Amino acid sequence: MQMIEEKIVNGINVTKLYSTIDTIKERPGLAKFQFRATNKWVNSMHNRAKVKDFYGAGKEDDTRTEPYVFDADEPQVLLGEDQGANPVEYVLVALSACLTTSLVAHAAVKGIQLDEVESRLEGDLDVRGFLGISNSVRRGYEKIRVTFKIKSNATREQLLELIDVAQKRSPVFDITHNTTPITVTLET
Repeated sequence: MQMIEEKIVNGINVTKLYSTIDTIKERPGLAKFQFRATNKWVNSMHNRAKVKDFYGAGKEDDTRTEPYVFDADEPQVLLGEDQGANPVEYVLVALSACLTTSLVAHAAVKGIQLDEVESRLEGDLDVRGFLGISNSVRRGYEKIRVTFKIKSNATREQLLELIDVAQKRSPVFDITHNTTPITVTLET
């Protein structure tokens, strides 16, 4: 039996990554995932979301024994009690995490060692749209700026290429950059 040497770059098992890609090429149905979240209002502007189970790789995943919990609220200036990040801040968190994950994974595939990756995100939002004061003001972010600070022995051109690939491959970048159909229903 031949031993396969595993290649680890930036903490990512590149050997397993390529094996996963090959498996999905052979069995495309394994690429279909369904992620889920639940949310319950707590009080005032405070609500709590939980993430636990999901469907992926052809089956329900039950490996998480406890849900991840996300408290969301508004800062006091927006009439909340500041019991958690507000929903638009969570969008920035999701975008930063997804871009970073994509960047680090693609660096690993290219054999680029990263020492540090940090990002700063800023989103400009005019609350007049949310508050219904003006229909001509967008309710969501008008613009989001992402700045990466990366320590690596890679060239600036290589790092810029990684950032470009991260944008092209990041699911959250796609969700925030393009329209995603959303269906909202009521259960009573």
